[in-house]
Amino acid sequence: MKDGELDSVDRRILYYLQQDARGTSSSDIAEKLGLSSSTVRTRLNRLEDTGIVRGYHVDIDYDLAGYPLYTKIICTAPVPERSALANWARDVHGVTAVREIMTGERNVYVNAIGRDHDDLNRISEELDGLGLDIVDEQLIRDEFVCPYHGFLDEDGADQ
Repeated sequence: MKDGELDSVDRRILYYLQQDARGTSSSDIAEKLGLSSSTVRTRLNRLEDTGIVRGYHVDIDYDLAGYPLYTKIICTAPVPERSALANWARDVHGVTAVREIMTGERNVYVNAIGRDHDDLNRISEELDGLGLDIVDEQLIRDEFVCPYHGFLDEDGADQ
């Protein structure tokens, strides 16, 4: 497999993993694709070894875990410092994700959670203290993640 060249079997394995990686076994995927479990496991190992599959992540309902406030903080960072500031933002208590944006003035997006508004204010102050200029803060009601349907065959058929 060359970089970025996945065949239809690899793409379909990725599609099924995105739906529920923890609850989907190689046997489950093999049954859906009409392949042996060992074939799927071998391909999955190769996807992991090449870095295409980088990990299996837990999906936490922060509200149920006691963190009812979920916010996206949109920041501006000087381009020469953008990567370093984005990396440092990951260490702020309450930050759950950081995205470094390549274009535009709004070039660092920070997702954060908190128990109350004091938590969110503290996070904003810490990000500001790092040197990030906060442009906007958005309180998120809910976020939905879905599998990329492009991993299915061109016609979208699930065989």
